[in-house]
Amino acid sequence: MTLEKKTKPEPESARELVIRRVIDAPRERVWRAWADPEEVVRWWGPYGFADEPEVREFRPGGVWRHVMIGPDGKRFPNFARFLEIAEPERIVWSHGGSEEGGPPIAGFIQTVTFKDLGNGKTELTMRSVFPSAASRDEVAEKYGAVEGGRQTLQRLAEHATGGRAFVLDLSRLIDAPLARVWEAWADPEQVERWFAPRPLTLEIERMDLRAGGGFAMTMRFPDGKAHPFSGVYREVVERARIVWTGEFRSDPKDNIRTEVSFADEGGKTRLTVRQTFAVLTPVNTEATKGARRGWTMTLDQLAEHAAG
Repeated sequence: MTLEKKTKPEPESARELVIRRVIDAPRERVWRAWADPEEVVRWWGPYGFADEPEVREFRPGGVWRHVMIGPDGKRFPNFARFLEIAEPERIVWSHGGSEEGGPPIAGFIQTVTFKDLGNGKTELTMRSVFPSAASRDEVAEKYGAVEGGRQTLQRLAEHATGGRAFVLDLSRLIDAPLARVWEAWADPEQVERWFAPRPLTLEIERMDLRAGGGFAMTMRFPDGKAHPFSGVYREVVERARIVWTGEFRSDPKDNIRTEVSFADEGGKTRLTVRQTFAVLTPVNTEATKGARRGWTMTLDQLAEHAAG
């Protein structure tokens, strides 16, 4: 008689993805953003994605069928069934999906919990448990599930608090060709010459200008005081657009999002900048007070550098 060796099941901790976010809104408000189908479509998915609803039956046993549409137009049909709804504390559903016309993406069980922190704040936790560690890793690496989840919760935070806490918009026509202005942004040696309002100076430790690449830089004051900052490039389209996210040390992850667009205007370059803070804290509130002046000085220096 042959005894079959039983494989010990992997623990849930080896098969899970957990994303957590503190939202500056009461639990009842955050719950409503999940419960109301008209609200969900306004924030569901990472930046650049749209959500096309088909069916959403928000009750135990109910179906949620929708299509996520990426920035490149790719469609991702999603199917979920709600397993548990305990207002306003917990939502559990089974989830499956795929890229349109492609094979299924590994399914999982997702649990969302809402913790009332008091003072009008809510801690929201999304926990996804996959069939195996391998399927979890595939979804995380191939589809960017961790970053996508973080951006989704940031969009939720913006929605639940009535929009972004701080938005700065600037536009500048630079008297230099588009190729020259792009080069000034793409070359680290050139960036160090202009990307810090005088009399500050900039030191670049790392600058990997590609989607998913990271950067680490330090602005230094004349007295030697240092202001290090880092982040990740989310979108890089040569001679057209750069988007990055980052945060102060006390901030939520990816709290600050900066979008820079480039366009040719008769041999000159139209540069537009939008910087948003999803949540204001005592530390970053001080930074926003001087943001417009700092960016204006920086773009003045860019114009001088690109022209000279």
